[in-house]
Amino acid sequence: MIYRVLIVEDHPFQHQHLAQLFRSVGGFDVALQADANLAIEQLRNQAYHLVVTDLMMPQLDGVQFIQKMSLLPTPPALGLMTAASARVLAGVGKVAENLGIRLAGMISKPVQAHHVAALRRYMDSACAQGHLQPRSCSGGHSASALTRALQAGEIQAWFQPKKSLLDGRIVGAEALARWLHPAEGLLLPRAFLPDLEAARLDLPLLCNMLEQTLSAQSLWAAEGYRLPVSINLPTHLLDRPDLVDTLHRKVRGRGADPRTITFELTETSTTRRSSDYFAGTCRLRMMGFGLAQDDFGKGYSSYSNLISTPFTEMKIDRSLVSGCACNPDMAIALASAVHLGRALGLVTVAEGVETREELEVVRKAQCHQVQGFIISPAVDRDNMLYLLNGQSVE
Repeated sequence: MIYRVLIVEDHPFQHQHLAQLFRSVGGFDVALQADANLAIEQLRNQAYHLVVTDLMMPQLDGVQFIQKMSLLPTPPALGLMTAASARVLAGVGKVAENLGIRLAGMISKPVQAHHVAALRRYMDSACAQGHLQPRSCSGGHSASALTRALQAGEIQAWFQPKKSLLDGRIVGAEALARWLHPAEGLLLPRAFLPDLEAARLDLPLLCNMLEQTLSAQSLWAAEGYRLPVSINLPTHLLDRPDLVDTLHRKVRGRGADPRTITFELTETSTTRRSSDYFAGTCRLRMMGFGLAQDDFGKGYSSYSNLISTPFTEMKIDRSLVSGCACNPDMAIALASAVHLGRALGLVTVAEGVETREELEVVRKAQCHQVQGFIISPAVDRDNMLYLLNGQSVE
């Protein structure tokens, strides 16, 4: 695939140097713009897959550019480049991520061919995962349409494998929702989860994902694979006093073992009362379920929460993984998180590993397991069985 890239850089020599680099790596249709304000207008009027911008520009600095770019209906992926310090670059990257812009890479100048090649790999990965043409994240699907989709089995549990860094085997999976929409095709969660949550259908989704996971585990067990699976659990559902009993009853009703299910507590919501949170998490563990701190290193996850909740697993957020191979500070933070998790007796899982270089940093940090596109994207239960039979992941 050829990716349309807009390079925003005010220095004439850098303009030509960057254009030559992108063309030499290949796979890019390059457009150049020296004025950041004009670049915003260009983005409004033309479609680009990727924007690569300098931070230090006279008309509009990189931070202001990102803020304006976030107001576009469908902002492209973003690559940042600067001669400023790595910490400034990382901070600006956080601005982009918190504004909902996909960060393709952060480059300390001078820009070299391997930097551009890394951007190309990111775009290939995003294309394969269906991220290049984002759909509306809210207001697009009615409650009745979502209810019908759940009942019709259109919203399915797909499974992303977790690989052990000790022996290279698949040792678990995470169940992720996919909507096989009859008109729109395969939809990723960001295209329908906000609508589903707004319609208060997150409990039916949770039960649906659990039931499909139990069916998949039964299928795999018949072939000799007893594979534990983790499922996202919106934290506010712990306000429901009957939730834990409902989940336990569904698992036992299928003759399954709660120890093969881990619930990942998501940060999109919280309980009304802290007592509900602790009551729910403790009862889940007492029933035998595993419990994971999701997205550690991002948002509201904290040391206090980690040690006061009976977790069995720590999911290290992709924000500590993406770019760790070229950011020493990030690699240190990643290693520190892994060390903490191991010291607390938790299984540590690094999420969002995309490149071999990142995989090597995670391995060096002695993380237990790894999950990410370099291992495998999420697949349906039959293809998961194919992966288990062939163990065809690196």
